[in-house]
Amino acid sequence: MKNILAVALGILTAIGGFLDIGDIVTNAVVGSRFGFGLVWVVVVGVIGICLFAEMSGRVAAVSGRSTFEIIRERLGPRMGAANLVASLFVTGLTLTAEIGGIALALQLASGVAPLLWVPVAAFGVWIILWRANFKIMENVTGLLGLCLAVFGVVFFLLQPPWGEVWSQMTAPSIPSQESVPTYWYYAIALFGAAMTPYEVFFFSSGGIEEGWRRMDLARERWNVLVGFPLGGLGSIAIAGVAALYLMPADITVESLSQVVLPVVQAGGQLALAFVIIGLVAATTGAALETALSTGYTIAQYAGWPWGAAKKPFQAARFHLVIIVFLLGGVLILLTGVDPIMVTEYSVVFSAVALPLTYLPILVVANDREYMGDKVNGRVMNFFGTIYLVIIVVASVAAIPLLIVTGAGR
Repeated sequence: MKNILAVALGILTAIGGFLDIGDIVTNAVVGSRFGFGLVWVVVVGVIGICLFAEMSGRVAAVSGRSTFEIIRERLGPRMGAANLVASLFVTGLTLTAEIGGIALALQLASGVAPLLWVPVAAFGVWIILWRANFKIMENVTGLLGLCLAVFGVVFFLLQPPWGEVWSQMTAPSIPSQESVPTYWYYAIALFGAAMTPYEVFFFSSGGIEEGWRRMDLARERWNVLVGFPLGGLGSIAIAGVAALYLMPADITVESLSQVVLPVVQAGGQLALAFVIIGLVAATTGAALETALSTGYTIAQYAGWPWGAAKKPFQAARFHLVIIVFLLGGVLILLTGVDPIMVTEYSVVFSAVALPLTYLPILVVANDREYMGDKVNGRVMNFFGTIYLVIIVVASVAAIPLLIVTGAGR
């Protein structure tokens, strides 16, 4: 049991990173419009996040210091500040989307308007961060989020035509009603959803919270190799269910109720209960990650005391940052803005910010002053460089495609 729980950090990061409101909605939209034609992006994203999460986790375990602290020291205050501003903008936007996601999930369970759930959702996240210890947070939220595996069950209940599914995945084509720019817009959105910057900051900071050292490198790798692919499979299942049920019915996903419609139709009320539990847990886990990441990045850059395990009076500024960002997210949502729209923009801007996040990690992972004999090997650097090129291309193309396609409309 101890070994199983040892991968809970990776499970929480995967649930919060791959199966947050952004990925749930984006994959459902992509499945309903492009079928299985963009599954390859999820695979590319899983490999990429595994690559860079392993680097950041290894840096934390070997140096005993947080990634952002080292970035500021190694690359200087200006580069650190640029990274900080970009990361905080994307993370704050994502946190707003996750609070909205919790509210939407609670609406499915209660029928009460999501606007009324927004303050409750933010307050619940704050209470968990204030009162629960890190172990309880990661174990309970991460494991309950596995209820979203019901999408995988429903995928098989829908009896997919395996030959056609395999053909679409291995030889993707653009449906006649979609344009080439829209296809690539959603490809970048999926990629940004898979490799959101806060994931690596949360993962490495969580490793520091759990006291990782050199002897824990195997555990760190298990977290990466179990957690993130698990989240990736969940993403593919959501897209697959939408492709099998929503696409033939010509239903375009515009709300969370449409995302769960195939689950209800195929699995009934029991499946709906599982999916609601999973949605609440996954969006709550993502909100916890993003809220903590706002505090982590600022506190680590400024040299303040930080940590979910620290009481508010022990790390007052760290906890104050989290409260400010939670309140900011609530105020944005109370204007009546659509949480789904916030979600769509958050994954695109995540892609824009990727180079500022992953280049410093690649640099530090090759620095013997911090890493000693645990620096990247040739294979890791080869794939890290390839992914850095992909990240830069995605970052440059994201905004033009956003404008040209009208956010994929």
